[in-house]
Amino acid sequence: MEILETVGFDLGHGETAVAKAIVESIEPPQMLEVNNKKNQITALGWHPKLGYLVGEQALIQAGVTRLEISFKEKPKNDAKYRETLSTFVATYYRLLKESKQIEGGETTYFYVGCPSGWSVSDRTEYQKLLQSAGIDLLNVVPESRAAFMQAKEAGKLEYEKLLSSVLIVDIGSSTTDFTLVKSLQEIPIDFGSNILGASLIDKAIFERTLAKHEQKQLLEKVFAEYPHHQARCELACRKTKEDYFSNEQLYSDAQSFARGFESINEQIYFIPQVNKLIMEEILHQPLAALARKSWMQAFREAVKEAKEQLDKQGIVPKILLMTGGASRMKFTHQICQEIFPEPETFVRPDPEPERCIALGLARVGRWDLRATAFKQEVNKLVESNKLEELISRHIPELIELLTQPLANGLIENAVRPGIKDWQKNKIKTLADLETSMKNRAEDWLQGNIAQLIINNQCISWFNKKIQPDLAAETDPICRKFQIPRSSLRFEDSIDPAFVNPELRIGDAILAETVGLIVNVIIGGGTLASIITLVLTGHFTWPIALVYGASAIAAGMELNRKGVQDAIKANVDVPGWLRSSFLNDRKIDEMCERIQPELEQVFQEQLTANQEAFDKLIAKVEQGLETALSTKVQEAIILIQ
Repeated sequence: MEILETVGFDLGHGETAVAKAIVESIEPPQMLEVNNKKNQITALGWHPKLGYLVGEQALIQAGVTRLEISFKEKPKNDAKYRETLSTFVATYYRLLKESKQIEGGETTYFYVGCPSGWSVSDRTEYQKLLQSAGIDLLNVVPESRAAFMQAKEAGKLEYEKLLSSVLIVDIGSSTTDFTLVKSLQEIPIDFGSNILGASLIDKAIFERTLAKHEQKQLLEKVFAEYPHHQARCELACRKTKEDYFSNEQLYSDAQSFARGFESINEQIYFIPQVNKLIMEEILHQPLAALARKSWMQAFREAVKEAKEQLDKQGIVPKILLMTGGASRMKFTHQICQEIFPEPETFVRPDPEPERCIALGLARVGRWDLRATAFKQEVNKLVESNKLEELISRHIPELIELLTQPLANGLIENAVRPGIKDWQKNKIKTLADLETSMKNRAEDWLQGNIAQLIINNQCISWFNKKIQPDLAAETDPICRKFQIPRSSLRFEDSIDPAFVNPELRIGDAILAETVGLIVNVIIGGGTLASIITLVLTGHFTWPIALVYGASAIAAGMELNRKGVQDAIKANVDVPGWLRSSFLNDRKIDEMCERIQPELEQVFQEQLTANQEAFDKLIAKVEQGLETALSTKVQEAIILIQ
């Protein structure tokens, strides 16, 4: 069946959120609700009568006998962990289908996030575990990639900055990840810290509150016997932390506190509280989980490590995008700005970090499916014979474009200069003139100027003939995927090597026909005109020089070809006669007269050289395929 929707499942260590995108639409994804809330505490509870409950219901429902929170972590062979995670996902899936918010089954594809620092094998194992919840169509991708996609498509990153480098800092409950996205590449270069999560701050608040509690020993016994009570108290510490960092100014006074509350029973209460002074102590206290480093110290070192890794690659990110629920902590912004200062790098915290990953995952899923389909459409065009047919159809027009400028260039660079030299007595015999013009013709046809003409004409041919027909094939693909038509066009500039790869006129097409062109046109046209002047009596005395006056006087019948050859080889017409009988006007007329003949020979020779154009067709087709492949890689980032 066809996949109709993608679901972004942000299963976080602290909170879970879900969003849905319609595959055939470019409308923004929509957040989905469970228990009438778009964001839920990542909690799974068991109720003897109601069964499994998730989120807030697991926390507030009376009679819950088992409660698990903050259970997202790297896959491991622990039966309880695997059962908890699988059951939580299965329950979420059931609730989403029951509320008719998703289709489910073979029409719905789930995209679940994971920390960027997880290895490929971690992701694969995690994917298998989640699929065991009854969701076969499920893929696991880095959460940082989702953050980038959300920022890109929601217009939070300017296109010119996307073209450079973006560093994504994802501060989650269990990890802090750093991801570099460079030059619009959709596959990030990931590195991260798998232990530096904001839940360590929750735990520090919990331990501090427990240590100062007047019924500390009793609480420890309760927590040991009823773990769900400890889970609720830890959540109270999390909410206290979130309240503090959402309203820091309110709690800067020593007498003001952000407070949480959890009732163990009617006599025992657990009330975590923090203000600026207490939070400063917590953030700077050594933590065993961080090798006795404080949370703030570990975060600063992690950001510095990211900076050092980028420096080694010579990369300075234009944008540092901060996401993850814990990115609301202002001091993390300050540290990032200090280590990545403006104007080289601009720090951009996401305004809705609690929804960013779910929305981004739904976008990534839709993008993956549409990008794959887009590439398949272009590949179908490339693998068909349409490109070859398109190019072959316009080869006669390319030949027509080449003949006139090449013929004109040959006249101006070989014929006219040669005759001028003969006119000025720089060349003695007509045979010498023929040799001179032949050498000039070969040099010019094989030189850079002729190649420049070919390049320019090939570009004109491509733009006027190939590009419109190619656009007729690619524009419908762009319309189908709702991206600009220019994405698969070559309108800006064309490299001559692309439309004319290795096609040098002297080497590939006319190497064997230069002599023919020279002999037929220059030899038969230009020299014949001069010889005619001799044979018609304008230069009677040169014949006598060759054959002797007695032979002519005796009325000797001369063979015409023999006379021509003899004149070409032996007659050296005096300089004063040359300029008189072959002035500049006659040279212009002679060149004008042979231009059509020369064009015809060029056209015939180019047309006859089918092998060279077969190679040209193959090379241009290959060039088009390569260029389209590059265009596809650039265009897929525009797909929504």
